[in-house]
Amino acid sequence: MKRIIAALLACCSVAVAEERRSGLFDMRPEAQAMQRDDSMNPGMLWVLDGEALWGRKPNPAAQSCADCHGDAASSMRGVAARYPAFDAAQGAAIDLAGRIIQCRETRQGSAPLAREGQELLALTSYVAHQSRGLPIAPPDDAGMRAARAQGQSIYMTQLGQLDLSCAQCHDDNAGRRLAGSVIPQGHPTGYPIYRLEWQGVGSLQRRLRGCMVGVRAEPFAYGSAAFIAIEAFLMERARGMEVETPGIRP
Repeated sequence: MKRIIAALLACCSVAVAEERRSGLFDMRPEAQAMQRDDSMNPGMLWVLDGEALWGRKPNPAAQSCADCHGDAASSMRGVAARYPAFDAAQGAAIDLAGRIIQCRETRQGSAPLAREGQELLALTSYVAHQSRGLPIAPPDDAGMRAARAQGQSIYMTQLGQLDLSCAQCHDDNAGRRLAGSVIPQGHPTGYPIYRLEWQGVGSLQRRLRGCMVGVRAEPFAYGSAAFIAIEAFLMERARGMEVETPGIRP
């Protein structure tokens, strides 16, 4: 199977991309237009749900997100562009979804939000949407350097029965076609993202799991240190690129 994939890539005429580019520009013009128009972008439904949840108390005795953080348009501006970040209490890197889960549990006393659950996806989409148009700006501290190094190591490691690494697809062959689809550079600019394949919004970790299953590797668990490390490396790799949330992809 690996030889078949290599042969398919070798016979493609599209040149490998040399400059960084968002996966937005690998889509058809009508799909690009859908992302750019909020009235057409289905991911905005999750953003609107998140806005409603932002002002809602999980229980009568609790505070809402708005009670603590106020207006999200100002208090959350730029936050998603800086995650994953180092959490001193845990002594480890934490992603944006993990921070929302943590905040809800410790400050609001609510039950843990499920990874890939609609409530968490909505809140994460809403918070990330406040950073749309801002450059990705990962924190440069010692804790995050360790996480990024781990993520880079995983990114470069050949995995699964197909013995392929992330880099072999998204660095070496970005811009070429595989099974009729353009191989993107794999920048995490639009997450949580609406994928036409999913007919819904999903996290970057859901997409990473899909890639791992695609090369026939055992995927990491949602919220695992390994996934957060990969996410940290990908955000560093995309440093300076614009946040697009909610993005749209095929």
